Amino acid sequence: MRRLALPAFVCAIALAQNGGHKVRATGVIRAVHSVLVQVPRIEGQGGQLTLATLIENGETVHEGDSVATFDRTNQIRLLREAQAKFDDLGHQVEQKQAEHNSNVEKRTSDLLGAEADLRKAEIEIRKGPILSEIDKQKNQVKLDDAQEHVASLKRSSAFHDQAELAEIKILELQRDRQQVAVDREQTNMTKLAVKAPWNGMVALENVWRNNSMGHAEEGDQLWPGQPLLRLFDPTEMEVETDVGEPDGGVLVPGATAVVHLDAFPDVTFGAHFTNSNPVATSPLGTSVKTFSARFRLDRGDPHLLPDLSVALDIAGPAEAPR
Repeated sequence: MRRLALPAFVCAIALAQNGGHKVRATGVIRAVHSVLVQVPRIEGQGGQLTLATLIENGETVHEGDSVATFDRTNQIRLLREAQAKFDDLGHQVEQKQAEHNSNVEKRTSDLLGAEADLRKAEIEIRKGPILSEIDKQKNQVKLDDAQEHVASLKRSSAFHDQAELAEIKILELQRDRQQVAVDREQTNMTKLAVKAPWNGMVALENVWRNNSMGHAEEGDQLWPGQPLLRLFDPTEMEVETDVGEPDGGVLVPGATAVVHLDAFPDVTFGAHFTNSNPVATSPLGTSVKTFSARFRLDRGDPHLLPDLSVALDIAGPAEAPR
């Protein structure tokens, strides 16, 4: 048997068993369907979030179940401040509307009084034939003043209406903008309670804490967007592996493999080839090239968890070329 100069993480050995060509390789278990749950990103607020509760590793959850919560003290304060400002702006709009209604009533009353004076002046001007010349001129001056007063009140009333409408519109826009801020704070409040996006099993992600890598714990300060946990479907799992370039001939449709778990040596599983990288690649600093490949496990099992290391005995189909 010819020994291959492959890296330790590949460990591919060509075996001849019962006249067939098999390849031994190492890999890790991956979930076919999984989703990464991250620390929520809070709009309009920076800094770290304090983890309040976190689901246990390996728990099975259903869609909508709570998987983590974060401290809401600061968010509650921001929401109350935003709501108080919104309520204040709403009261300002109502107060200003009442004030404008009062002004409209006063302008209407003034206009009615001016129109009454105008009608009185018109009546007085009709007495011209029986009045002296000086009284006629006085009545004409009163009529001109009354007409100008009515016209002036009508013009100013229209301008006042436009100005008051603009004033109300500004306050309404400020109130509506504050409503957006209230909605944003309420959305942030909802984000602090992280829900499961689908059914699956929980696998906690490692984070940097206490100068080492480990699972997040209650009370930890976490950055928004930081990986928190992964939900995966335990019924469909696969193996990610690397096969040396000289043994790439076994990676053909119909190839099968026997999977051995390093953590449970007595447990084996069947798997079948699904896909591989068509181009062999090599890590920096070495000339040995490998093909990355995936094998789908034929059945599910509670022993199968993501990131478990495994060994595979890969065998190509009977008609595959050696």
